Amino acid sequence: MAIYFISDLHLEPAQEAITRGFLSFLDSLHSAEGSLNDAEALYILGDFFEVWIGDDYTNEYIEVINQALQKCAAKGTKIYFMHGNRDFLIGKAWCDNAQCELLEESKLITLGNETILLMHGDSLCTDDVEYMKARFLLRNEQFQSQLLAKPIPERLEFAKKIRSESKESQKGKSYEIMDVNQEAVDKALSSAKCSTMIHGHTHRPNIHHWEFEGENRTRYVLGDWGDKGWFIKWQTGNELKLESFDL
Repeated sequence: MAIYFISDLHLEPAQEAITRGFLSFLDSLHSAEGSLNDAEALYILGDFFEVWIGDDYTNEYIEVINQALQKCAAKGTKIYFMHGNRDFLIGKAWCDNAQCELLEESKLITLGNETILLMHGDSLCTDDVEYMKARFLLRNEQFQSQLLAKPIPERLEFAKKIRSESKESQKGKSYEIMDVNQEAVDKALSSAKCSTMIHGHTHRPNIHHWEFEGENRTRYVLGDWGDKGWFIKWQTGNELKLESFDL
């Protein structure tokens, strides 16, 4: 059995290739006869949807995604979901419907003999001061409660406004500013008392190795889904592998 990790699909009806690719990916997690590649667990590390305005809003597209997740879970895959900066309003109601377990912002798991820290990754981008201020507001429980109390049309307009402002603000920022801060990475790993991290958010898929205070550390970065679909896979006795496939 295998463990899979994905993030930053930014699912929405307009992205037909990504949607088809994701549905195909879920189908590929289980063979007809069962094998070592079959998914024991799937971790979705945020920005699964391009936007989310509340669990009380649904449409035909969301139901298609929900049904695909339900089907995958029914085959024996445990599905875990972590908030991203796009879908931070996803709650227990959607998770229950989609057969997902909602994870906290930072989650420690064990693979074999190794402890892994899972994060979406946006909290590590501390050099982007403007974004961190916005993040502090958007992740505030009182702010979220007030937003969810608004009528759905108002929430849709708010989401549209936030997306537009986000794209505009990124135009004048370097990739370095929007990437993770190394000090923040090391602080998170030290606090978690582990040496390996998996995250997404930055859209810069890679595997980073370095040494910190005599300890070898590794950071796996998932890619966003666009021309390719990205995932990390782990099997007993094997290392984590960052892989991609054409959409």
